[in-house]
Amino acid sequence: MIKESAIMGIDHTLIGVRDLEAARTAWARLGMQITPRGRHIGWGTANYCIMLERGYIELLGIVDPAQFTNNLDKFLEQREGLLGLAFNSRDAGGTAAWLKAQGLHPEGPRELKRALEMPDGDLMPAFKLVHLPLEETPGLRAFFCQHLTPDIVRGRGWIIHALRTVSLESVVTVVADPADVAPAYRKLFGGDAVSMRDGAVTVRTGSGLLEFMTAPQLQAAYPDIAVPDIAPPWCAVMRIGVLILVDAVDYLEAREVTVIPTPRGIAVPPGETNGVIVEFVTASSS
Repeated sequence: MIKESAIMGIDHTLIGVRDLEAARTAWARLGMQITPRGRHIGWGTANYCIMLERGYIELLGIVDPAQFTNNLDKFLEQREGLLGLAFNSRDAGGTAAWLKAQGLHPEGPRELKRALEMPDGDLMPAFKLVHLPLEETPGLRAFFCQHLTPDIVRGRGWIIHALRTVSLESVVTVVADPADVAPAYRKLFGGDAVSMRDGAVTVRTGSGLLEFMTAPQLQAAYPDIAVPDIAPPWCAVMRIGVLILVDAVDYLEAREVTVIPTPRGIAVPPGETNGVIVEFVTASSS
């Protein structure tokens, strides 16, 4: 019997964008250092990444619509925004076997590479991915990712940012009924990892939180932001940890970024961040 899942929390989020270069500029304005462009081998997609000490953010766009886009084209026909996320696995094969032992239906692992376009020649980060059917991660498009070349993706000082961002703290998803998604995440992360308060569900993944709430709950949490009217489920908010919140406010305001106070920190509205409500909070210790 396989006792360990090898899942270590949230690895990265994926933000679908219609114009990669414009997205790169928008996120650099927030004080983020952006990696060189990565082109997925055999696919028509490419990305820029924002590497953090804990987790990272992937800006994902289409550079060749004639090639495979993994349904990104269909998503972008509707909107930009958070596609979903990847959980970090230290052993993709072990994770797949563990998922199967839980009665789930994993696909993979399969390998994916991308060409990271460096001035002195491309580097080739490599990954192993495991996917589950959408109904087995309800409310969330998610997969599991093992990094085969971690030194490449976290090299060359890419985790150092002017805004002093250090962590991917949580992702907030809008669902019709948060209670309906809880059983699936208890199966993935254990009963003690899932809690409910005031009708919203929180999942402790080991590194980063998943939060599920209704559309009215989201609007109540961000009363000063015009929350998009999108049929659930959809990923709405990404919370990012910074070392010193007051310094982040000063930096963003100096660059005329819209800053909206929240009970937890400050938020930038989705119109400035490719359809995502980005909330900066004081980084947690783990």
